[in-house]
Formats: sequence, C-alpha cells, structure tokens
Amino acid sequence: MRAMSGAQVTEAVRGCVTTLRPAVDRDWSAVRAGGLEWDCHATATHLAECLLAYAGNLAGHARDAYVPFEMRLEDGTGNDGLLHVLQTTGALLAAAVDTAAPGTRAFHPYPFRSADREGFAAMGVTEVLLHSSDMAQGLGLPYTPPADLAESVLTWLFPHVQPGPDAWPTLLWATGRGELAGRPKVDGWRWHNNLVLPAERLTLTGLRPAAARDLRLGGDGGLTWLGGAPYEGTREAAGFMVKAYEAGVHRPDFGVFALVRAEDGLAVGGIGFHGTPDADGRVEIGYDLVPEARGQGYATEAVGALTAWALDRDDVSTVVATVEADNAPSQRVLARAGFRRADTEQERTAHEDRGMDGGLRLYVYEG
Repeated sequence: MRAMSGAQVTEAVRGCVTTLRPAVDRDWSAVRAGGLEWDCHATATHLAECLLAYAGNLAGHARDAYVPFEMRLEDGTGNDGLLHVLQTTGALLAAAVDTAAPGTRAFHPYPFRSADREGFAAMGVTEVLLHSSDMAQGLGLPYTPPADLAESVLTWLFPHVQPGPDAWPTLLWATGRGELAGRPKVDGWRWHNNLVLPAERLTLTGLRPAAARDLRLGGDGGLTWLGGAPYEGTREAAGFMVKAYEAGVHRPDFGVFALVRAEDGLAVGGIGFHGTPDADGRVEIGYDLVPEARGQGYATEAVGALTAWALDRDDVSTVVATVEADNAPSQRVLARAGFRRADTEQERTAHEDRGMDGGLRLYVYEG
C-alpha cells in the first residue's frame, strides 16, 4: 500500500509550480481561477495558507482550533515570489507529515474534528491538485496530475465516493468541477477524514478504502500487528468494506476499525459494522482479536466503545451481534459489554426474516 506522506505533498506542489511558471509574467489578479470566485493570485495565496495551516496544526498538535497565526505576503510580492511561497509552505507540510509520530492527530473541523498525518498529507495534496487545476484553467494552461495522486486522495479522503473509470475526472466530479457520465452534478462537497474512537487502552481507528484494500490483498493495511498479521476475520471484513466502497454504498461512519493498543501502537484486532442501520435503527457489529491479544479484555473494551458511539446517534436504537453457539469466550465478551441474549421471538425473527444462520445466537443491546 502506498501510504500518504510528505513525498506526495512535494510531488503535487512540484507539479503545481511547473504548471504555473510559464504564466509567471502575467497579471494573475486579473484572471479568475476556473469556476471559483477568486482570481488566480488569491487562489495561489489561499493554497499557500492552507498548506501552512495544515503544517502548523500537525506540528503544533492543535486540539480544538487552528493554531492562531496567519500568513501574509510582503508588499510587492510578484508571481515568482508567490511560487516560492508555495514551494516553501509545501515543504513545511511535507516535513510536518514525515516527522509526526504514527497515530498523531491534530485539529481539522471536518468531519470528526481531527486528522492523522496521512490525512493532513491527503488534504494538502487535494488542495494542490484542485487549485492547480482551477488556476491552470483560468490561465489557459494544460494541467493533468499523476493518476496515482488523484487515486490516492480518493481512497484516503473520499471513501463515500464510488470509484470511477479514471481517478482524476472522478475527483473533479466529486468536488463540483466536472461531469461524470451517469452521475448527477455535485453542488456541495466535503472530504472525509477517518473516524477514531478512544477507549481505555485502545484506539478504534477507522480504516480507509486504501488500507482495507491492502488488508484484503494480504498486506498489513499500514499497521504494525501484534503477532505479525491480522486475524482472518479482519481481512474478511476489510474485503466486504472494499466491495461496498466500489459499489458506492460505503458509509464511512459504519465501516471497519483497527484496534490499536495505546501503549505501543500495535494493532491487536478489528471491529466494525456489518452494514448501515436498517429502518428500525438496528445495526450489527462483529469483532476479532489476534490470538496473542486474547483473554486481556480488549474485545470487551472495543465492543463497549463502539456500541456506546452507535447508540449515541439518532439513527441507531439497537446494536446486535451474532455468536456461534459453542463460542463461550465471545458470548462472555458481549455479556460483559452489556449485551443480553435475545429472547425467543427476537431470535425467531432473526432466523426467519433476516436469514441468521441456525447455528448462531443473537445478542442485543438496546439504547
């Protein structure tokens, strides 16, 4: 798996500067940037401000708001100087990403008020690709970024967007900048950093499509696993998530999470939803641990954290889990997490209406 890093930020900025340099002697303030309300000079300044703000938040470990500083160009700065500023702010973000410790998160407002180092890299790359396109369009310059950069930001920041036949046109469509055959016009958009839920000794780290795809193919998903590899159930869950993503029905809030141990950053298992809530507000969860992590209460902790998060939502009223009849340890996990064995009528409905296998037992937690 190609993780997002400072190298991708540097590559994107290099492409931006190379594209714009032939127009360095023109008046960028007199040219509108594509479909934006800003002119090209304002757009380039905004891009530099974004890169600097992301670098500042990540390096400064911002928690609840952006670090309170802003960038100002010196009076009389020309286009050549502005390109130098873009190179510099891009280098600062690349350095902040590459020097941040694994698991570091800092403030970003959308959608869960934080992002990790890969998320900041992906946001920076997205800003660069899109605004390079905006400015190139306004200035009449050709611009097409490397396809792998466009695909990377889609799989890291746009898990809710169904992949298209080509990554760059799909990214332009997803951000309201183009059309895609068979899809409606996009009028408003947001990218989507991954959801992270804290527990006592664990962090439930939402998997992005890029990581899920890597796990499905036998990789490590960008994680270091206790025992060297995830349990097979995690790979299977990642595969289902990838299928949902490719079909355009994946909802990132109801995806798969890696269980990352706070003490050493090792992944010890996986947990996630089998789908989105149904019309009755019922949602099913599943989980597993690598063998080396069992018997230490991690599964109970993870189930409790995910269940509490789900039941705090307006669209969830009941969380269920199914367990093999002879899997006593998993049944004890659910009981310790506050689940109860379903009554006869609930199990009958699950078998007859929902297709639950006859060898499974149903456990329920109602909010």
